Amino acid sequence: MLTVRPAGPGDAGDICALLNTIDRIETGRPETDLRMVEADLNHPDVDLATDSWLAFEDRRLVAYALLWADSGPGRVDSDHYVLPDRQAAGARLLELMEARAREMAAGAPGARLRLQLNVRPTLDLDLITGYGWRPVRRYQVMTLDLTAGPPPAPEPPAGLSGLTLRDCAADPADPRRAHALIEETFAAHFGHVDRAYETWLDHLDARDLDWSLVWIASLPALGDVGVLLTRDDRTAMGWLSHIGVRADQRGRGIGGHLLRHGFAVYAARGRDTVGLGVDIANETGALGLYERHGMGVRYAVDTWELPLR
Repeated sequence: MLTVRPAGPGDAGDICALLNTIDRIETGRPETDLRMVEADLNHPDVDLATDSWLAFEDRRLVAYALLWADSGPGRVDSDHYVLPDRQAAGARLLELMEARAREMAAGAPGARLRLQLNVRPTLDLDLITGYGWRPVRRYQVMTLDLTAGPPPAPEPPAGLSGLTLRDCAADPADPRRAHALIEETFAAHFGHVDRAYETWLDHLDARDLDWSLVWIASLPALGDVGVLLTRDDRTAMGWLSHIGVRADQRGRGIGGHLLRHGFAVYAARGRDTVGLGVDIANETGALGLYERHGMGVRYAVDTWELPLR
């Protein structure tokens, strides 16, 4: 018999185990950390009583879903996970998600519900398309193997001998400068939402971010021209969360310099893998940059949307 109830903070361990079971099916390896699940369940914009669901069959957790709406009017984001042989549970959670998302969107023009799924998900794609969902974008998680030896610290690109990098731990104003650079350099990216500094920290679960692993690139007379935000709180790999270069300085090698700096730092920290996510339709050429620097695809996900008309 199928039973459904809201999630609670005490369910984080069971949810993490479910997600890693699904990870192994979809990607061949566990990808989910308990800390990530706990952050989701404790996010200030999530009301677990109304916006989360756990589905059980014979007391076994077989599906999980979560909604949040911190991206502006009319957009609701979601997570949905289901074991491959429990599609009825997955369908029930899709229905509950849609009904709640319609309440959250409150009839806003162009309202939609978004979900990211592995390109070969455990969720039956015929099922989700039958509910009216459609894929709108593809992302790749790309990684580099660092076990061959630590890459050398990069030299500044030709013609940019004055390029310097500083981490954001020393100057209390630099975290806000990094945020401003990310907002500027990602403004045209698909799905980007402008967020004030405090809201941005909550969105990234970055209240305890190690700011010594965030760097700002500067040039004489031009000031701050780029930013690299990384985090070392994932079990599987070091994570390059954001690499951004001001539009007027792109094409000069600054992005590649930041990327190579990240490789060298995480190799020196003893990591055997470093990774990042990229929108394959990114117009800045980010995908090609990462490929030229030896990064390969670990897995890919599609963003799906459901119009909430």
